[in-house]
Amino acid sequence: MKNILVLCTGNSCRSQIAHGYLAHFAPEGTEIFSAGIETHGVNPRAIETMKADGIDITNHTSNNILEYIGQYFDYVITVCDSAKEKCPYFPSQAVKFHHNFPDPYGSVGTDEEIADVFADVRDQIKTYCKEFVSANL
Repeated sequence: MKNILVLCTGNSCRSQIAHGYLAHFAPEGTEIFSAGIETHGVNPRAIETMKADGIDITNHTSNNILEYIGQYFDYVITVCDSAKEKCPYFPSQAVKFHHNFPDPYGSVGTDEEIADVFADVRDQIKTYCKEFVSANL
């Protein structure tokens, strides 16, 4: 069994989306966790954009990285530069991966334009997660 932790700044959008896709693509028995340097709550637009692709993250919670100190992880994936820069000290023997995805949270425009930004970021994360699982699990 492998344990994977996905880190982001607020654990509200990108890390939640990655958490959902990793759980979807990973083999049975893989444990997926996500956390942030801060906790901002799971963004309703992240939930909505994942539902549009058939993944339900409604029951996800926004967790702080400190909740996982001392827990063993095989992999730690940072999905934004801020988390990578602020959390290089995370005490773990885990193999670390990093990919800086755009933050959809600050998107502006019409509801449709914002939904398109979320969908674009979601699709980028989906591709990354699928490739990560294929190469590492």
